[in-house]
Amino acid sequence: MKIYRKALITFVSLAVTSACALGGCSGGNSPSASQTEAPDFTDNTNDEAFRAAKEGGLKALGIDPEKLGIKPVVIKASAKEPGFQLQPPEEGETVAVVKTSMGNFSMRFFPEIAPKAVENFLKLARGGKYNNTVFHRVINGFAVQGGHIGTDEKQPNGESSYGKPFEDEFCDKLYNLRGAVSMANSGRDENGSQFFVNQTNSDKFRENGGWAFYDNIWKESCEQLKQYRDNDRFLEAYIDENGERMINTDIVPNEVKALYNAHGGNPNLDGAFNAADRGNTVFAQVYSGMPVVDKIAAVKVDSDNVPKENVIIKSIDFTKYTNPKK
Repeated sequence: MKIYRKALITFVSLAVTSACALGGCSGGNSPSASQTEAPDFTDNTNDEAFRAAKEGGLKALGIDPEKLGIKPVVIKASAKEPGFQLQPPEEGETVAVVKTSMGNFSMRFFPEIAPKAVENFLKLARGGKYNNTVFHRVINGFAVQGGHIGTDEKQPNGESSYGKPFEDEFCDKLYNLRGAVSMANSGRDENGSQFFVNQTNSDKFRENGGWAFYDNIWKESCEQLKQYRDNDRFLEAYIDENGERMINTDIVPNEVKALYNAHGGNPNLDGAFNAADRGNTVFAQVYSGMPVVDKIAAVKVDSDNVPKENVIIKSIDFTKYTNPKK
């Protein structure tokens, strides 16, 4: 079965860039803050931070986002606190146990925030569609990806439960932190069946340059955008090629930066902060079994990041969460 490789492009490109920074290509220094200590970031956010991220990020550079077809929708979860996804499930909450050939991990869902993505996953999993599929892309220190269903190359991200690609659901309170489960895609609103688990830990996040690395990428993007803003063809080509990199770090809240510093993850995938409306929808969080995810991430892979020996999703079972401390 041929797997469309671009489904991982949103985070493969940054993994390669991160490796470059680690090798000294960026010339930046890694932050020295501990896992529990929040760095002294400059907080430029306000009540309209996400509108500013989408409109101000480009408009401040003299670029009209709507002219480029950038019309983002960010879900405002005002009742939620940043980091709520890291809390254990509530008693009686529906959770999933992903049984793999290397062990099991469990995940909780966020249907109130990402209803389409959650419904899609639940329907496919309950229908046995994920059974005996493989983790077909693995990048240690970054993510493990699986869930491809179907052989139709017109549906490169796998066949969704809706029979067609469905739209992104970016939220201001859900992030691609370590353990977050997100939809893979090959562009805006191109979600299918594939998903991935963010695996970057806090040590790797800082080793790759931390927020200084992402600050530098945003500054470089702004310089390029200013150069191309008077040439629509070059501007569109640049954003098409580099949109996944354009996280506007100027408006990422202090507390979100601290979460990534403490727990790890891949902030470049957060659509709520991306000036070009690119990113990956977070719809679940692994709350138990991350050592199994790390074990999967450590398998030997070929030059395309495909495991040399299949790591199989045997089944995905659903149950009601029971607090083990009770």
